[in-house]
Amino acid sequence: METSMRVRTVLATASVLVTATSAASISARGADLDQAPIYYKAPPIAPCSPWMIRLRVLGVLPDSAGSSVNVAGTPSLSSPSSGLSLSDQAIPELDITYFFTKHVAAELILGVTSHHISGNGVLTGLDIGKAWLLPPTLTLQYHFTDFGPLKPYIGAGINYTAFFNQSAAHTSLAGLAVTDLHIKNKFGAAIQFGFDYMLDRHWGLNFDVKKLWLRPEYSATVNNAIAVTGRANIDPWLVSGGVAYKF
Repeated sequence: METSMRVRTVLATASVLVTATSAASISARGADLDQAPIYYKAPPIAPCSPWMIRLRVLGVLPDSAGSSVNVAGTPSLSSPSSGLSLSDQAIPELDITYFFTKHVAAELILGVTSHHISGNGVLTGLDIGKAWLLPPTLTLQYHFTDFGPLKPYIGAGINYTAFFNQSAAHTSLAGLAVTDLHIKNKFGAAIQFGFDYMLDRHWGLNFDVKKLWLRPEYSATVNNAIAVTGRANIDPWLVSGGVAYKF
């Protein structure tokens, strides 16, 4: 009888110990759950668009030094340092830029300019005429991104200038008058540097300078009889400023 009582006591004690251990384990697991960090899934960030457009005021500043003129039958008027001189012009201009990466982009500028053409060198004072220029320029750029909102860039590329609506002046100087004019379309090299200053994620200000090497051949007729040919070293600087928008 005494042995039976001892067995019951041992079993009761073991049961109490198991129950207590289980309760402690459950309590500990609950505490661990209460202290476990809660992870929230961050909302997805919309990727930046690779497209940017800029609307600028563009100054076209030709540099006509080094032109040439050859006048048939009149060697005294032929000169390796004379030729056509184009007037400066300011126009609105649109450019479209595509970013391949955050550093590398391609830019295409679009604009049309109208220029008054006169003679220089031995032709100084001679009114040649007028012409419209369509000079789309494509450059490959490298953008620097380590200066906060200031985004400087450099670039190089190619220009193609089309001359259209060309007209001779028909005005006379010392008995000479240009009665016909033709300037050939021409490819040329281009380099550029500039910067965007971003005001926020989308809007910014832009300043840009390009140098074009543009040296087309031209021909003209003086007094409906004298053939004039040469090369016009236009080589303009394109200086522009305006606003930028990145999609």
